[in-house]
Amino acid sequence: MSDLGSDYEEEEQGPYLGEYEGERNERDERHGHGKATLPNGDTYEGTYENGKRHGQGTYRFKNGARYIGEYCKNKKHGQGTFIYPDGSKYDGSWVDDQRSGYGKYYYVNADCYEGEWLNHVRHGQGVYTYQDTGSKYTGTWKEGKREGSGELIHANHKYVGHFKEDRTEGKGKYVFDIGCQQHGDYIPIEQNQDDKGEEEEPQLVIIPKWKSGKVTEITIDPEPELEDEVPPPGEETGDAPGATDGEQKSESEMEAENPAASSPPATEEVAGDGAPAAEGVTSEQPGEDATGDGEKVEGTAEETDEPMAETQEPEGETQEPEEEETEQVEDE
Repeated sequence: MSDLGSDYEEEEQGPYLGEYEGERNERDERHGHGKATLPNGDTYEGTYENGKRHGQGTYRFKNGARYIGEYCKNKKHGQGTFIYPDGSKYDGSWVDDQRSGYGKYYYVNADCYEGEWLNHVRHGQGVYTYQDTGSKYTGTWKEGKREGSGELIHANHKYVGHFKEDRTEGKGKYVFDIGCQQHGDYIPIEQNQDDKGEEEEPQLVIIPKWKSGKVTEITIDPEPELEDEVPPPGEETGDAPGATDGEQKSESEMEAENPAASSPPATEEVAGDGAPAAEGVTSEQPGEDATGDGEKVEGTAEETDEPMAETQEPEGETQEPEEEETEQVEDE
């Protein structure tokens, strides 16, 4: 049934069915495309099947309402749009003359609901937008009321929690745009309804009261690390980029054949403070740890420049022992 009642039942109103222009079947029933003016003043133009509205058509009520959509045996069934006399409109699915399935309703106060319907009421998942405040509820509905999990979203914050009988109840939290969230519970409190006469018994109404809890920061899930990422050449072993296994093997063989060639000169064995020789320091690649273990230095570009500055200091230190040795020889 629509909000205005069922459309006029043409075949159940006695011998007079109003005026009709259109196709008929062998039994002289309205069948195919036709146009009818009904006894109550409503009009219908569309397809018929065996005397009943069936298929696509447009039904206009005498009060100004109209339905444009699909019919099945005189009932709105399938996809259709109903425009009501007050200007509100429903566009969506119909089952047996009822708003059922998925549809969008534009209310006379400019509010809007888009989601699931059952037997003419909001039922299932849907979003209701309040025009005056700009707030909206997105979540579960049951028989026209908010029920179950949902979110009530406002301009600069939102409430995430549970609803019961169209009101907040149970555990939930307020999430604020400034970066924090407050946890708590909505506790139902019974109160007497005001403005009741003396003869009438007072009625109890349930008012939800917010019991606040802890305040925490809004956490953002970190980006997942790529497990299959291939490290750059030489990062795992500390070898210089571009060196192949064949080249490394040949160098090790050469060191085994001629140990003296791999040992540093006597003047470069020890720096002034016992630091490694300058050759070993300067061989490190930019962006790697000064320990030579091949790990990258994490941090900003300024931090990555420090190892490069350290590589320049031992050069001066290696020159000082040479000058001291030459001076001792002259004195002797």
